[in-house]
Amino acid sequence: MVDHLANTEINSQRIAAVENCFGASGQPLALPGRVLLGEGILTKECRKKPKPRIFFLFNDILVYGSIILNKRKYNSQHIIPLEDVTLETLPDTLQMKNRWMIKTSKKSFVVSAASLTERKEWISHLEECIKHLLTKTGRQPCREHAAPWIPDKATDICMRCTHTKFSTLTRRHHCRKCGFVVCADCSRHRFLMPRLSPKPLRVCNLCYRQLLAEEKKEAEADRRQVEPICSAVQGYEPSSGDDSDKSDDDKAEHWPADTEFYTSEVSWSSFHS
Repeated sequence: MVDHLANTEINSQRIAAVENCFGASGQPLALPGRVLLGEGILTKECRKKPKPRIFFLFNDILVYGSIILNKRKYNSQHIIPLEDVTLETLPDTLQMKNRWMIKTSKKSFVVSAASLTERKEWISHLEECIKHLLTKTGRQPCREHAAPWIPDKATDICMRCTHTKFSTLTRRHHCRKCGFVVCADCSRHRFLMPRLSPKPLRVCNLCYRQLLAEEKKEAEADRRQVEPICSAVQGYEPSSGDDSDKSDDDKAEHWPADTEFYTSEVSWSSFHS
């Protein structure tokens, strides 16, 4: 199907129509060999509430955006390379059915289709395109994925300290590492995670300690690799700069794994509504 449609006039017209719907706010989508395979409206689980979004499946990218006028105008265009995508089917909830998660290294989120058949078709086409791309490029499937943000309404208390209650004055925040909904006191730190952003991002206290430990471990491993080289060089003296570890008096929280959230590796004790 892709080979049949590539570089055809009808495919060019379809892609031009999508570009026109996004207007000046969208990026150009036409590329040699790129084919528009399908489109549809899916419900995306957003921070505040589920919202309808338009999705366009190309043979190499997935594009989605907000709906202003259906079939006529969209904005907030997002482009996801399919080589970076991993899919995970999810169980139904009371609010949303036919759910699955789209996981990438920079952002992961949950969507739902209008029917089980529609979900199967979306997943089938996505997996086929991903498999074809990985075979073509020789790349391995992405192993590291950004944590999905837990919706605000999933809890009315901080998921770390479990005693701060959210209100109009006490804001909810999201840890960029685990996706938990946390209070300001439990997310005062920021940490540079180049895979997600060139700027330091807000993280909860627990993830901050874990990230510091990982960073220290990596630095120690690098030091052990350099030491044999330095000792072999006559007259080499290492830098006299002192490294100081930041102290953190927060107590580590331990969450029982009774409830799985999004059937992923992140779990906590219970949901609060």
